[in-house]
Amino acid sequence: MAIETGEFRSLIETHQRMVFSIALRIIGDFATAEEVAQDVFLALHRSPDRPVTADHTRFWLRRVTVHRATDALRRRAIRPEAAAEEWMEERHFNLPGINTGSLGMEARIEDVLRLLPDSLRIDIVLRYQEDLLPDEIALTLGQPVATVKTHLRRGLELLRRKATGTLKEYVRGTA
Repeated sequence: MAIETGEFRSLIETHQRMVFSIALRIIGDFATAEEVAQDVFLALHRSPDRPVTADHTRFWLRRVTVHRATDALRRRAIRPEAAAEEWMEERHFNLPGINTGSLGMEARIEDVLRLLPDSLRIDIVLRYQEDLLPDEIALTLGQPVATVKTHLRRGLELLRRKATGTLKEYVRGTA
């Protein structure tokens, strides 16, 4: 059953921010996240078994977005964690005249989030951006709940360690 133009436009307007935001936080690249979001909506439009309810549509879009974003990461020639570490070291911390305090805290947290391995970052994004419970994340990703909980615990521990040095002026309250 094909989706009517008005109905499809409404679905895009309702869910485009969520889809793009998930893709951007997983991939860390604006242009690639836009491509993934477009691909997700094209897949929805072409799907012969499209979701019926609003909850099912949201679930389907999250699941497909995570899978497409993960595929985009795999197509990269280098590991995204290594690229993000190099980017942070070269652009933010080692260039003369760059004041790391001039970067907003939100941007710096995004940089630290990009340093996480893909599996941990995906679970963190779904838990704290999309506000999904561990069992909902497990269902979305097709993982055991225990794996999701482990990824969340390890991801938060790693975020804390990486953020300690990067955001120390915020932790001390000097910013």
